[in-house]
Parts: sequence; structure tokens; C-alpha cells
Amino acid sequence: MKTSIVWFKTDLRLLDNETLAKAIAQSDQIVPVYCFDESHFETTKYGFKKTGNFRAQFLLESLLDLDKNLRELGSGLVIIKGKPEIEIPKIASEYKVQKVFAKREVAFEEKQTKQLVQNELWKQQCEIETFSTSTLYHAEDLPFSIKDIPDVFTNFRKKTEQDSKVRAVFDKPLKINSPIIPEIKLPTLEELGLTFTEIDSKAAIKFKGGETEAIKRLNHYFFETKAISNYKETRNGMVGSDYSSKFSAWLSMGCISPRYIYSELKKYESQFGANDSTYWLVFELLWRDYFRFMMKKYHTKFFQQSGIQDKGIVVNKHNISELNDWINGNTGVDFVDANMIELKQTGFMSNRGRQNVASYLCNDLKLDWRYGAAYFEQQLIDYDVCSNWGNWAYLAGVGNDPRGNRYFNIEKQAVDYDKSKVFRNLWLK
Repeated sequence: MKTSIVWFKTDLRLLDNETLAKAIAQSDQIVPVYCFDESHFETTKYGFKKTGNFRAQFLLESLLDLDKNLRELGSGLVIIKGKPEIEIPKIASEYKVQKVFAKREVAFEEKQTKQLVQNELWKQQCEIETFSTSTLYHAEDLPFSIKDIPDVFTNFRKKTEQDSKVRAVFDKPLKINSPIIPEIKLPTLEELGLTFTEIDSKAAIKFKGGETEAIKRLNHYFFETKAISNYKETRNGMVGSDYSSKFSAWLSMGCISPRYIYSELKKYESQFGANDSTYWLVFELLWRDYFRFMMKKYHTKFFQQSGIQDKGIVVNKHNISELNDWINGNTGVDFVDANMIELKQTGFMSNRGRQNVASYLCNDLKLDWRYGAAYFEQQLIDYDVCSNWGNWAYLAGVGNDPRGNRYFNIEKQAVDYDKSKVFRNLWLK
């Protein structure tokens, strides 16, 4: 009898999950596993938690939902905590597993962890196979090899749209054969070294984790409100839940896949028509792909001050009080402060806000951009390693921006995007 582990990571869904589909097809029974990797709850060298309160809460909700959905199909989720290279092989040995199926990683630490797990599994004659499940376009379908991907997004986008196709979605399994899986026991936030923080009632959206919520949000944004048809006009908004799709948190945890969003968008377009706005959502998903492929291409360079361009940038001596003023919304620049308070109290910030506060940290304060990226890593519910570090490097002038130093005139931005001060009044009162 062939038993396999499906090691869930940031792919907490049943629909369009190639890892799960392949494991079911190749095994008599499967053991779904999630490991709370202790390294994900440490403090980084920048002084911030790798996972903050808001995202950890979203993760716990996502795991509860995944377990519920697995149990409906005859399975369930095994929860382990510690070092994956110790804990995964233990489960493999306990259930006499021959193979582990997992999501393929592209960032440095995640790849290292996978290698350590693989080395330990080999000792038990157990193999590991990984699948690329995070992107809209599959890496193997791109019109260039990873090392030859253009460093300018527009060139990447045009050629990819012209020469590649988005693959079909994997169906949700109808049934899963598993040994008896005990009732789920999740660690508390306290056990993870965190505390429960209520999302501020003024939040643009109250994120709740899980595939069920992700699909609910998609149906709301597409079919119930048809808000997607005005996305291009409203996406730079800052107040309310429907100025943008808000899919990012569910995408980052893998509660929904970009390909499923794309397939539903195509259904929407065939029913209600395509326009610039429906295309613009695909355009944004392509940016997400791009940063992931760039991380594959440049590895650790996205975590270095000089970025992928290896260029020296002028940075002031580390100033902890300036950094703290930025974090706490005490810079005296109202547009920056309102955005930073929103982030601190909700775990979310609009795209427009992110660009402005990052520009302010890099260009006005001239602080090391990596402190900003590390604070976002802690604070954002929708943190995604590739998009976060890729975007920060871009704004710091050491990433993929062909124009180089991208400075935002914050006063002008405030007038353009918060003319009546609705956003600033909301957060600064």
C-alpha cells in the first residue's frame, strides 16, 4: 500500500492544487501535513518578527478551514511544530510513507529548508517531489529560461502574453483516502510567541483566512458586485473594501490560486464582457509572477542592500528613532502617517500607500530599505516573500525599475489620491 504525505505550506487549498492532485493519483492513501516551522516565528536581524500577529491569525483560520474541507472528503490535517527537517521525517516514519509531495519554493530560506528535509527523508528511502503551484503562468511554459527572463517587466509581459498559455485548473478532489487522522490541534498565538490583535474596525476589509473565504471574496468582487468591471479606475483608492480585489492575502497563503482567479475571470468576461479593468487584474497577477521568477533568477540578491543591480545607494546611518517614527506614524507627513497607522492597526495597506511610504523611507529618510521590507514582512497579512522584497528593491532603486530612482512627491500624491482627506481623517483622528 503506497502512502504519501502532502506537505502543505503556502498552498492551503483543495481546488487547483497540483501537489494534492498528483499525490492522490499516485498513492493509495495520503497524509496531509502542515508544519509550524519554528524559524517562521523568530525575530529577524532587523529586529522584527518574521510572522506578526495579524498574519499568524489569518494562517490559523486558513488551517482550520483546510482541515474542515479535508474532513468532508474523508481526510484531515496533521499539525506538527518545530523544525521541518526533524518533524516531517518523523511523520513519514510513523505512517510508513514512501513519498512526500510539496509545493516548489523559489526563495533562499525556503529552498534551504526543503533541502534539509530531503536529506533526512533520503535516509528513510523516502523521496520528495515538488510542484510549481503559485503562479499564473507555469515556469516551464515561459518563452525564455529563468536565467534569460528580461529584467524589465514590460518586455517579460509582452512576450509571455504573446507566446504562453495559462494552464487549466486542477479540479478539487471528490474523495481522499487517508488513515485515521486525529482531530486538529492548532497551537495558540501565545504558543507561537505572539498575541491576538483585533483588526481595527476602520479596516478597509476584515480578512479571514481560508479557501472558503477566498472563493466567497472572489464571488463578491466578480459576480455579486461586478466591481471588477471598474477595477482599473478604482484600484488606486484607499478607503473601503471594493476599490481593489483584496485577493492578495488569500493568494499569499495559497487559499486561492492565480489560475483559478483567471479561469473565473474568463467566465465573468464571457457573461458580462471584457474591458481594460478585467485585463488589469491579469496584468497585476503577471507582476506577481514576475517577482517570483525574478527571485528564482537572482536568489539572495533581493535581500542585499545593493539589490539585483549591485549598485551603491546613499543610505544614512541607521537611525532607530526615525525608523520608529515611520513605523508608528509620527513622521509629521500626514499622508505617510495615516498609511502607517492603517498598517499597524489592520495588517493591510493599499498599493498606493505602500509605494508612498516606501518612497518616503528610501528617498526622504534615506534609511536602509531592508528595514522597511522587514517591517512589512512582520506586519502584512498579505506578505509574500517575492512580491514584498521585489517591490521594495524596485522602489529603493536597486531592483527591476528601468527608470532607476523612483521618487514620489508625497504632497502631490496626497492631493491626487486623497483630495478631500477622507483617508487621512479616518486614520489620524
